[in-house]
Amino acid sequence: MELQKIRNLSDEELAHQEKTSGEQLFRLRFQVSMGQNDGVKKLRELRKEIAQIKTIARERQLGIHGELKEATPAAPAAEPKTKQAEAVAEVKAPKAAEAGAAAGKVEKKARKTKTTAAAAEKKTTKAKVTRK
Repeated sequence: MELQKIRNLSDEELAHQEKTSGEQLFRLRFQVSMGQNDGVKKLRELRKEIAQIKTIARERQLGIHGELKEATPAAPAAEPKTKQAEAVAEVKAPKAAEAGAAAGKVEKKARKTKTTAAAAEKKTTKAKVTRK
């Protein structure tokens, strides 16, 4: 199904189409696993169609695209995006700090391994000298 046709469907029709495509995908996967069908192209098309349907449904839920444009002020629409961006930044900042700490631990462990390897090499060299 083409993207424009999917966009023209109502919410109920979208849900029905998603359910129908999901069932078709299930049946096709089952046939492929049983060796009855070699429908790789059809599998890709169905997965893509389901993804498009879900994307359009989510866009409508968020009010981004897909529904009739209503007279809404532009400022309130921009405000949630800002709050969402702040929330994402708050989540990413601790993760970045954790990543930096993890990198420091890896570097420390690498240095320790190098010194351990150097010490082991010295011991091996001493053992070879004493054997002779």
